Amino acid sequence: MLVSGQTLGKYKIIDTLGSGGFGTVYLASDTWIDKQVALKVPHRQNLDFGELLREPRLLASLNHPNIVSITTAEKQDNVFFIVMEYVPGETLEQTIATHGAVELGQALDFTCQICNAMDHAHHQGVLHRDLRPANVLVSDSGVVKVADFGTSRFLEIAAHGTTVIGSPPYMAPEQFHGKAVFASDIYSLGITMYQMLTGMLPYDTPTPADLEKLMTGTLVTAPRLKNKKIPTRISDIVMRALAPDIPTRYQRASDLLEALIAERPAARRPAVRTSRTPAGPALRPPLARTTPTPRFCWHCRKPLHARTDRCPFCRELQ
Repeated sequence: MLVSGQTLGKYKIIDTLGSGGFGTVYLASDTWIDKQVALKVPHRQNLDFGELLREPRLLASLNHPNIVSITTAEKQDNVFFIVMEYVPGETLEQTIATHGAVELGQALDFTCQICNAMDHAHHQGVLHRDLRPANVLVSDSGVVKVADFGTSRFLEIAAHGTTVIGSPPYMAPEQFHGKAVFASDIYSLGITMYQMLTGMLPYDTPTPADLEKLMTGTLVTAPRLKNKKIPTRISDIVMRALAPDIPTRYQRASDLLEALIAERPAARRPAVRTSRTPAGPALRPPLARTTPTPRFCWHCRKPLHARTDRCPFCRELQ
């Protein structure tokens, strides 16, 4: 356990950001360049050095604005640690705990950003296996970043993950049998969506007696039954992400993203001239007050500001 003021090489510990089953994350200052960073220190320091390097090597393969980036991995004073970008803000779990259900537009925005992160990871052959609100950071500027790939693994060769790993309330049914595939991350994202939209989990940690209900899908009720403000189609999308059988579920994050984008309200066209009288100008129907339509980049599918003409993520003109 590191304490405030302690140093590891050029890094000075400022505070503890959080701790999980695999390690503790600290806020630190890089004293050489005066920059704040996050240091992740694994609990098990006695592992083989190659095993300690597994997570940083995996993170190094992922370069995406919605995934926490890695700077390097070091060993100082006999302590191994991973240096990552520091994201000022809070976890999605803290947001839900403080404010309850997330406003619909904001929840869909967060989900789209998580989808982009997971689609990138999956295309690199990386399965997260522990996607949940506690591992999703929301920056002060509203950018979402997926973190904690400590339980992740590459799936280029293996057909599926073979270890029972994850957080039980967010685990797909197949994960309880030690079989995790890309669609398992989609199930975890579905639970995360459910929690954002309702402020609660669809069920508590499944007990052995609940596993049969989990496998058949009867343990989950539609989120719209708990929050009537959720549109039926959005509720249906969440339920498909939570389908107990893998073939029925969205197979990739991009599939879920496309389903969400398809549900955006159609943009209203400006009113057109309908008639003209000799005595005056064209008569126009009254303009209805409309809600701005959410915009997404045509190239990378990330959410855009209403007035921007260039995506801040991929820099493509819109």
